[in-house]
Amino acid sequence: MGLFSFTQEIAIDLGTANTIILHNGKIVVDEPSVVALDQRTGKMIAVGNKAKMMHEKTHDNIRTIRPLRDGVIADFYACEQMIRGLIKMVSSKKHLFSPSLRMVIGVPSGSTEVELRAVRDSAEHAGGRDVYLLFEPMAAAIGIGIDVEAPEGNMVVDIGGGTTEIAVISLGGIVANNSIRVAGDELTADIQEYMSRQHNVRVSERMAERIKINVGAALTDLSDNAPEDYVVHGPNRITSLPLEVPVCYQEIAHCLERTIVKIETAILASLEHTPPELYADIVRNGIYLAGGGALLRGLDKRLTDKINIQFHVAEDPLHSVARGTGIALKNIDRFTFLMR
Repeated sequence: MGLFSFTQEIAIDLGTANTIILHNGKIVVDEPSVVALDQRTGKMIAVGNKAKMMHEKTHDNIRTIRPLRDGVIADFYACEQMIRGLIKMVSSKKHLFSPSLRMVIGVPSGSTEVELRAVRDSAEHAGGRDVYLLFEPMAAAIGIGIDVEAPEGNMVVDIGGGTTEIAVISLGGIVANNSIRVAGDELTADIQEYMSRQHNVRVSERMAERIKINVGAALTDLSDNAPEDYVVHGPNRITSLPLEVPVCYQEIAHCLERTIVKIETAILASLEHTPPELYADIVRNGIYLAGGGALLRGLDKRLTDKINIQFHVAEDPLHSVARGTGIALKNIDRFTFLMR
């Protein structure tokens, strides 16, 4: 950006777990959606990875906050500070004047008018002058490479941190959608509860997340793709003495069963409301999985066997929504489904 270039265009996937920012078609920020604030002054101390490293390790003068819960803003001030901090990472070059920001932001398809207004206000307070909103399943479909404007039905299931977004897309619009607040965070909470109940060991949110990444699975039989057991260290829930517990993927698959069934039920409910012609397209094309939850081992096979429609994991599921918002940013004049 130069002295006389006053407009900066950025695309943002404002996620419950991670926030991704694209600039000039490239991912320039991919950081956890966490901000650390000074309790006494309210000033931001750290954002993203630096703030996450402080999470669950702070003293009374520092508070780490995840501003988004279940896909929506839970702490407006913290969210504004987080967006400001992450936007500052986009460009280190100095400007005589702060650039005017044109933004496209991905939002859950089940957001209410109040929740949409909160995202827009947060972005405007962080410097956005021209703010567009795009529903996440539509963004995911664009990012996967689906022609969303074609007269053809495609279904996308975006399993993020706070919400699972299910949408049938045709002719540049969402025909049927289901947005449930059951996703990665609930899977993490299931693991925390299971470790406490089954092994009498207290684990933090971060440790439960590591367990999910290392041995998380949707099936109890992964054949040749089975991960090695993961060793968990933590205090005994009753005596507080140190424990070392090896955890296998089969037991994690059992503990995640209840939450995965909720996602299956939501997908089936969306298919129920899909017009027959579009349903036939979906059976032919398959259903696309995006978001961090798509990386859960065996999930695509489990859903394929359960619903009898082929499920495909997106090529880069973690960045599908972000890439879709980036493409939408370049096509603002053409894409009529963008919300202002």
